[in-house]
Amino acid sequence: MFIAGRPYSISVVRDEEEVVRKAAELLNKSIKDYSNSYEYKDQQDLFAMVALQHVANSIGIEELKSFKDEEMKNKLLEIDNMLAEQLA
Repeated sequence: MFIAGRPYSISVVRDEEEVVRKAAELLNKSIKDYSNSYEYKDQQDLFAMVALQHVANSIGIEELKSFKDEEMKNKLLEIDNMLAEQLA
């Protein structure tokens, strides 16, 4: 697998192979986008910017998921209470 033009060997379970390929494609696209938008001469700077972007996105998704989980739990409790009242 190539990332930013450099070969990397990685062992993955067959079930995860497609996900890893997609991740490498996304990583390469992000690196290319950053290199076109900003004039960094050092690839490490590009990797750092891409890593920061993806980790920030991951944190945002995790926070949204946590919020949605809490919201769903509250709605289910509300439904449970309504059903309990009706059955009482």
